[in-house]
Amino acid sequence: MSSRLLLRLAVACLFLAAIVAFVALDLQQYLNLETLRERRDALLTWTQDNLLLALAVYMAIYIVMAALSVPGAAVLTLAGGALFGVVTGTIAVSFASTIGATLVFLAARFLFREAIQRRFRKRLEKINAGVEKDGAFYLLALRLVPVFPFWVINLVMALTPIRTWTYYWVSQLGMLPATVVYVNAGTQLAQVDSVGDVLSPGLIGAFVLLGLLPLILRWLLRLLKTRKVYAGFSKPGHFDYNLIVIGAGSAGLVSAYIGATVKAKVALIEKHRMGGDCLNTGCVPSKALIRMARAMAEARDSKRYGIRRMEAELDFGEVMARVREAIRKIAPHDSPERYEAMGVDVIKAEAKLVSPWEVEVEGRRISARAIVLATGAEPLVPPIEGLDKVDYLTSDTLWDLEQLPERLVVLGGGPIGAELTQAFARLGSKVTVVEMAEHLLPREDAEAGQLLAEHLERDGVLVATSHKALRVESNAEGRRLVCEHDGEETAFEFSHLLVALGRRTRTAGYGLEELGVRIDDAGRLDVDGFQRSNFPNIYVCGDAAGPYQFTHVASHQAWSAAVNALISPLWSFRTDYRVIPWVTFTDPEVARVGLSEDEAREREIDVEVTTYSLDDLDRAIADSADYGHVKVLTEPGKDRILGATIVGAHAGEMLPEFVLAMKHGLGLNKLLGTIHVYPTFSEANKFAAGEWKRAHQPETALRWAERFFTWRRGH
Repeated sequence: MSSRLLLRLAVACLFLAAIVAFVALDLQQYLNLETLRERRDALLTWTQDNLLLALAVYMAIYIVMAALSVPGAAVLTLAGGALFGVVTGTIAVSFASTIGATLVFLAARFLFREAIQRRFRKRLEKINAGVEKDGAFYLLALRLVPVFPFWVINLVMALTPIRTWTYYWVSQLGMLPATVVYVNAGTQLAQVDSVGDVLSPGLIGAFVLLGLLPLILRWLLRLLKTRKVYAGFSKPGHFDYNLIVIGAGSAGLVSAYIGATVKAKVALIEKHRMGGDCLNTGCVPSKALIRMARAMAEARDSKRYGIRRMEAELDFGEVMARVREAIRKIAPHDSPERYEAMGVDVIKAEAKLVSPWEVEVEGRRISARAIVLATGAEPLVPPIEGLDKVDYLTSDTLWDLEQLPERLVVLGGGPIGAELTQAFARLGSKVTVVEMAEHLLPREDAEAGQLLAEHLERDGVLVATSHKALRVESNAEGRRLVCEHDGEETAFEFSHLLVALGRRTRTAGYGLEELGVRIDDAGRLDVDGFQRSNFPNIYVCGDAAGPYQFTHVASHQAWSAAVNALISPLWSFRTDYRVIPWVTFTDPEVARVGLSEDEAREREIDVEVTTYSLDDLDRAIADSADYGHVKVLTEPGKDRILGATIVGAHAGEMLPEFVLAMKHGLGLNKLLGTIHVYPTFSEANKFAAGEWKRAHQPETALRWAERFFTWRRGH
């Protein structure tokens, strides 16, 4: 047993023993008005003769009472007024009550906070963030209203991240008004028939109003902060638009669509191509390329399906033409004509903010009550020595290729790098993927990255994990990427180098820095939970806002941004990030929602892990895709789903069932009781729920059932 655990047990036993002693010795009998009245004169005489000693004894008793959270604090406070008067009594009670409250606060924090935060960390994230930002205001509001039991406040606040010093001074300040009232009542002890007489309904109402004061103060501070942000800018008397949207990617298109749907006047500004990265250089072209690469792999591996030989001849020019055709077919969904038909003014030009309400475009200024920034992101290119000396590719530029790369090095083993690595390898390139982390897909469980690495190697890929890129060398003999691995240098030759290390927010050229729009340490536009920037009428969504750079998250954020921009300050909706799914479209696909096992371990969150292997699934066996697994994380002993990771064929199509369950609080028992079509891959979700159920079967009940059926057979 650890010393920390022993200390916890000792502290808990100390508090428990003190409370038991209080009850066993019936000390409560000394903490009532009748006893106080009977002994008032004797106590007062002793107090006058021994003032300092009386104060010390009184405060010590009060501190112990407050720390143990036992009844009697109100009577002790009255006694403070009766024995010491208003001024001295108030000072004594104020410090004693606050010290006692802080002691129980510290004890509860030591005993319970670590375990509570570890077990319920996901659900407590927003509460913790709120307390870290405005905890002093909330605590002050609670302390000012004596309706809330102080011992409850002590215990609850101990579980939050509020600092001890903040807790102490806010508690002392917040409890002071009620302390003055009770101490003053104690000076008129003969007129007090019961503790309840001290607080009349009118006085309680006054305290409630007083309790609202910190929240009102918080609102005023925000108002002053807002006025400071807008200082120096002149707000137009009228506006050309209700909403200006800058950027016509996924987030911008959804924002404009919502505005047009509710008949607001909307301007949509895009300097490049409608549809943004997803349509032109991201989701659409990459998935088209992946599909054609899979066709080549199926032909190559036809023996897996009982086909002795399949012919497949690659024409890379035709492949890229097919990619462009996919873009062309989807483009009308995002076209200027479609949005103009909705009533949106689509402006193809560069946009620059010149005030919080005005945008300069095509040499003129247009204005709106609210602006949505959906400026997107661009490939992240690190400052690697020699990289600027070669014509490297990114996920934006590789679509201009007309010839298949002979020897491709992909720098980055995240989702983008992994998908493109496998696609080009299956099309016939000799590919090396270089990843600095210990496994591919660093955000996912290690076993998912390892299984993907095995499949990439079957496709002929050289997987180089734990390799840090140092420099790019280029000479007459060729080009190579030099990396460090286990303290030694190793090099990979290439004809083409693809940099796939993620994406960074586009911020340059929009007038953001000149205006004062705040950018966080990660380079993203800094937003609150309502998608607002530090200018409350300027909203941000999509890759520009983070924290997730997915098309479906961009659309989700755009809904919040557009609705809030149109109806604020009448009402605002907070963006809900509780259930965010994503998929890496490799073979096997890797799909996840909520916690992963590695993430839970790193964050010290207690979870129960249930795994179902797809090599036992009939449909996977029939499709020769019997690899991968479904892994579900639940609360220990409960069926509440905290996360799910699926690795295998069609993982992305299987994931929504878990997304739905987590969103609406459905547990594994509900999934188990749902009919799934046979034979399908989605049956694996039900079988995973069955694995969990088998691990939690009622052993005692089953033993009695066995005895019952034995008896029914006449034995």
